Amino acid sequence: MRLTSIDLCIILAYLLLTIFIGLWYRKKAKENKDSYLMGGKSLPWYMLGLSDASDMFDISGTMWMVSLCFVYGLKSIWIPWLWPVFNQVFMMMFLSKWLRKSNANTGAEWLLTRFGISGKGVKGSQVVVIAFALISCFGFLAYGFVGLGKFIEIFVPWSEVKAYLPFELSDRYVPHFYGIVFTLFAMFYSIIGGMHSIVLGDVIKYIIMTVACISIGIIAFQHLYGQSLNVPKGWDDPFFSWRLDLDWSKIAAEANKKIADDGFSLFGLFFGMMLMKGVFASLAGPAPNYDMQKVLSTKSPEEASKMTGFVSIILLPIRYSMVMGLTVLALLYYNQLYLKGPDGVTDFERILPAAINTFLPVGVLGLVLTGLLGAFMGTFSGTLNAAQAYIVNDIYLKYVNPEASTKKIIRMNYLVGILVVAIGVILGLFVKDVNTVLQWIVSGLYGGYVAANMLKWFWWRFNANGFFWGMMFGILPAIALAILKSFGVLSGLDLYYWPLLFILSMAGCILGTYAAEPTEITVLKSFYTTVRPWGFWKPVNDLVKAEDPSFQPNRNFKLNMFNVVLGIIAQLCLTILPMYLIMMQKLPLLITVVILAVIITILKKTWWNKLNDY
Repeated sequence: MRLTSIDLCIILAYLLLTIFIGLWYRKKAKENKDSYLMGGKSLPWYMLGLSDASDMFDISGTMWMVSLCFVYGLKSIWIPWLWPVFNQVFMMMFLSKWLRKSNANTGAEWLLTRFGISGKGVKGSQVVVIAFALISCFGFLAYGFVGLGKFIEIFVPWSEVKAYLPFELSDRYVPHFYGIVFTLFAMFYSIIGGMHSIVLGDVIKYIIMTVACISIGIIAFQHLYGQSLNVPKGWDDPFFSWRLDLDWSKIAAEANKKIADDGFSLFGLFFGMMLMKGVFASLAGPAPNYDMQKVLSTKSPEEASKMTGFVSIILLPIRYSMVMGLTVLALLYYNQLYLKGPDGVTDFERILPAAINTFLPVGVLGLVLTGLLGAFMGTFSGTLNAAQAYIVNDIYLKYVNPEASTKKIIRMNYLVGILVVAIGVILGLFVKDVNTVLQWIVSGLYGGYVAANMLKWFWWRFNANGFFWGMMFGILPAIALAILKSFGVLSGLDLYYWPLLFILSMAGCILGTYAAEPTEITVLKSFYTTVRPWGFWKPVNDLVKAEDPSFQPNRNFKLNMFNVVLGIIAQLCLTILPMYLIMMQKLPLLITVVILAVIITILKKTWWNKLNDY
């Protein structure tokens, strides 16, 4: 075990600080429901942006990204489009502002502004979005839990710990034991202190991670200076053709097996599917998780847009300094790393913890471990807060005890938090690895989410009944897909099942919509004049114009799409910039900086200066 007393003191100090933060904000969190779940909608946009970026900087995702960067090189910058990572650009340009105008507290509550409080399918639409939110929250909790356990196992070998414990564990469940221990810390400060403690904890974690990531980048740069990387042809080129054609057979043959197992060999097909799915998913807006909760917690629609734009700027360069730094160290000293799992098979998700444990000096190791532990705790607490909001706000206060006192609401938040954590941990015990649950969430489960949540913005005739059946036609097949794949009945990349899930969901949307009357016209007019979406709203627009001839519809579709294209290019530049910097590819680095500067100048005029328009 390489951890020294200095490293352990840094980690312990952070864990104690999280407990202190929870206790410090306990009184403020008890003021009312909004203070606990939303920070009273008084937190500044840059604090919420830092918090949102910290939540996205998770251990499991970073382990996955390092493994991708090692195997796929600079082409790995495209693979996070599976989420899709560029949904932040769509939100920045227009969707965050539209979402925040509702003044709702959760995604289920937001639906009331679109479909009203009565009518066929209204209650069902509320129930199905709550179910989706909870399923995705449980999935993300299990995903983070598995990644954390694998991470800690590298630094604290079971052989060093088991002598002090009164029970035995098989090697398979050692990561789960570590996951449970650190989950308890995250659970304490997030449940006790609510949104205020979550945001402050995230900001502290981001500062630690920034120092740690820059340190890793500098160390990798120093080790690489005067040397070259032993990588396949095309590894250091972000552009690609129809086939991947990365041949690792003479360097690390196991990497070829990972490419085959991942299903990314036909990279052109994979990219096309990602792009198609990504555009539709982005138009649907944020999923009902911590990302949506941060948008709804901002002071105003303009601040919601600023917050979302801030996330990519502060997250990507810092995160990819760590990703590329650890990749470079792993490539230089690959033979010194032990990457085999308990089953004896090479696990590239172990590169991150193995490289950190092998190459980082005393103090820096403690900072990095603290930052990554904080990354887990931030993602965990944000997801937990979102689950609490849906259960307490949309189930308990609506159907169980509408007249509950503030004291009872806070107690219910505590109880729900503990229950949600327990379910997430139990699910984590059955997850094979990070990539398995990630692929199902982003490609399977979200495949059932996209159609209904896209149509709710852009089609006036779409109603609550269509939303309910669209979600049902999507979510149930997605769950069936996960079950069938777990029993070996189906195989292959979840992304390739996405078109089928999308078509099924779209069919449910259309059939459900025409099986019921349109949403009440007063609700539609209120939504249209408040949110001001563009799309297929002509009948509603005509009615509004008849009542108010001065009303001007939102004609910013072309401008929004122009800004989205620029934003996606800028996001890619922010991602690849630290990679070029660490490898000192001077000409590509210069080109990237120039492109970024030009885009920032344009967006200042076409986006920032127009934030108050519509």
